[in-house]
Amino acid sequence: MQTPREAPRFTSNKLSCANCHLNGGQREHALPLVGVAGVFPEYNTREGRQFTLEDRIVGCFMRSENATGSKRPGSRARLRTEQVHLYPDTASEEVAALASYITWLSVGLPSGQKPPWRGHNVIPRDSCVPISRLDPVRGKTLYEENCSSCHGSSGQGVKIGDKRAGPLWGPNSWNDGAGAARIYTLAGFIRYAMPYLNPGSLNDEQAQQIAAFINSMPRPEYPLKNRDYQVSKIPPDAVYYHTQQRGKGQ
Repeated sequence: MQTPREAPRFTSNKLSCANCHLNGGQREHALPLVGVAGVFPEYNTREGRQFTLEDRIVGCFMRSENATGSKRPGSRARLRTEQVHLYPDTASEEVAALASYITWLSVGLPSGQKPPWRGHNVIPRDSCVPISRLDPVRGKTLYEENCSSCHGSSGQGVKIGDKRAGPLWGPNSWNDGAGAARIYTLAGFIRYAMPYLNPGSLNDEQAQQIAAFINSMPRPEYPLKNRDYQVSKIPPDAVYYHTQQRGKGQ
C-alpha cells in the first residue's frame, strides 16, 4: 500500500503496488492478486522464460517502480544507505515480503490453475484499434473529461483526503519498459477499473484513446529494453520499444 515508503531502495518513483492492484490487490477488475500465487511458475513472453512469483515481483520493481532509476554507485542516495545490491533480486527481503503477502491472499485456493477473476482487464482482440489510428489528441480530451479530477491535468495525481492518485507520466511514474507502457495493456486496466468511482463507464475505444495519450508522454527510460522480446516479436502496442528502434534507424 505504501511501496515507496516501505521499499525505498528499489522504488525511485511515487507509485505503490496498490495504485494498480487496488484495495491491496483485492478489488475485482483491478488486477486482483487473490489466488495468483498458485499460477506460478508461468511463462513470461517479454523475457522469454519461466517466471516464479518472486521473478514477477522483481520485474514489477524494475519496471513499474522504476528501480533502475534509483541508486547509482557513487550517488548521494547510494552513500546514504548500506545496500549491497543495486537492483532487487529474488532473495531481496522486500521481494520476499510481497511474495508472502500474495501467497497469503491465495490461501485455501487451488494451485496450478488460473483464478476465474484473473485476466479480465483485457481489450478483446477484435476491439483493438490499430495503433496508427489512435489519436493522442482525442485521448487527451477524453482524459480531461474522465481522469483529470483524480490525476490532474499534469498527470501527477490530485490529493483527495489522505490519498493521492498515482502519477501517470513524468519521472515519478512507471518506466517505458513496464507493462502499463503498452497501450492495449493500459487500456484494459482503464476500461474495467477506471474511473475509480465509476469503473466500466468508458468503452473499449475510449480506453484505448486515453491509453494512447498517456503513453505518448515522457517517462523514465528502462535501460534494459534490449534484453526484452528476444524470443518473440515486439508487440505493436509496445510503443516505446518501436520509438527506440526508429531512433536507431531501424
